[in-house]
Amino acid sequence: MHFIGIGDIHGHPGNLERIPELATAEGVIVSGDLSNHGGRKEAEAILETIKRHTPRVLAQIGNMDTTAASAYLEEARVDLHRKGMELAPGVGVMGVGFSSPTPFDTPSEVPDDTLGKWLEEAYQQVARYPSFLLVSHTPPKDTACDQVGGGAHVGSPAVREFIRNRKPAACLTGHIHESVAEDTLYETRLVNPGMLGSGGYALITVEGGKVDIQLRRIAS
Repeated sequence: MHFIGIGDIHGHPGNLERIPELATAEGVIVSGDLSNHGGRKEAEAILETIKRHTPRVLAQIGNMDTTAASAYLEEARVDLHRKGMELAPGVGVMGVGFSSPTPFDTPSEVPDDTLGKWLEEAYQQVARYPSFLLVSHTPPKDTACDQVGGGAHVGSPAVREFIRNRKPAACLTGHIHESVAEDTLYETRLVNPGMLGSGGYALITVEGGKVDIQLRRIAS
């Protein structure tokens, strides 16, 4: 069983149909940034595009989406932000969107300790699963997945601490476009696939009650 993980769509979902594993996927998981400052209309358009390929979608907003987009995802019953649920038998999935503060004053930023509180809130809904996937729009600090162009690490200390304490099996993240990478943090596999428009996605596999994640690129 596998799922497709994407993020940082920014209003351009066209590459989705070029993902080879999409046709046999159980569903699509979106880590955040469906649009650029978009609300309900933009989120609805992205969701409709994804649902042409798969009926099961889990999604959350990133820092570039407005809370109106989050309200629409909730209404559409696909919202993952601050929630945890069963992904597959014996395997959970939980999500936290938004981001910690950036220099750009984007629509959906919160203090880093708020991300930490939300992570714990969502974790309580998956704590019973022996293996779970974390979907965090903001990557954990000091990994290969959170470096901006100058090399500085700008990820979240709260996300890093959550991974250390709660030990998700895998983490789908995004937010930092130039930090397309996979890494391991405290035995948790991390993938930041970058922008969908640039060809990045994650292949999330579930087998034997365990979840794994791998970085993939759409062929040129």
